[in-house]
Amino acid sequence: MAVTFVNGQYVNADEAVLPVNDLAVIRGFGAFDFLRTYGGKPFRLTANIERLRRSCALITLAFPWSNEEISEIVYETLRRNDLPEANIRILVTGGVSPDFFTPTGESSLLVMVAPLRPLVAEIYEKGAKAVTVRMDRIVHGAKSINYIPGIIAMNQARAANAIEALYLSPNDDVLEGTTTNLFVVKNGQLITPEESILPGITRNVVLELVEGEIDVAIRSVPRPELYDADEAFITASNKQIVPLVQVDDMTIGAGVPGPITRRVMELFHSETARTAVEA
Repeated sequence: MAVTFVNGQYVNADEAVLPVNDLAVIRGFGAFDFLRTYGGKPFRLTANIERLRRSCALITLAFPWSNEEISEIVYETLRRNDLPEANIRILVTGGVSPDFFTPTGESSLLVMVAPLRPLVAEIYEKGAKAVTVRMDRIVHGAKSINYIPGIIAMNQARAANAIEALYLSPNDDVLEGTTTNLFVVKNGQLITPEESILPGITRNVVLELVEGEIDVAIRSVPRPELYDADEAFITASNKQIVPLVQVDDMTIGAGVPGPITRRVMELFHSETARTAVEA
């Protein structure tokens, strides 16, 4: 039986509850962060906690816990679940609201752990398809629990047999995926958007790893430029580095994962393997 942390208690997952007048339930007011383990050790946990803190600040949600407190809870939740590898979700909600609208400043904290479910190997070997959608994140830069745009977008992606939906800005720039960040490659240069996105932890790790080896440009990516890219890939904690070989009805590059994408995958896997060994 999975164990979940809820407001100071470790309980069986099927007994984990929030009051019906919690603002997460009645108003969708909350934020979360998501990460996974390598060798049983949370990958870049502090960076994820700091991003969660920023998300809460952006939506004016009280976050009274220290990094150390959150880390201790995460490690204890992992210990109680005893999984070889796990996904970790840290959730902060608006807490109980007597008038069903106004936050009292007493946020709720949950930590949920589940077995890791990796993507099939074929996706990394042959690449995947994405679609573009005229949709956007509710609050740029915040990983809020309001995923209505993402759910609608992913319904469109699944209908097109795509792994991800990429958000388009009003001026037709490609921003990010519902749960991923985007990179494109053109003439040997690695390009990734920065404005109006949630900067992912995996995205940041990629930028660290390629520094000094691959030329990087951080700027907007118009949709025609994505279609015309030599290579493209998306990044996320639970997906790692996924090559894109098709976007909408357009083939990306040669229609196979390209050399720079494969090099980024190699660098990332080396980094995560090092984390696993250190666990």
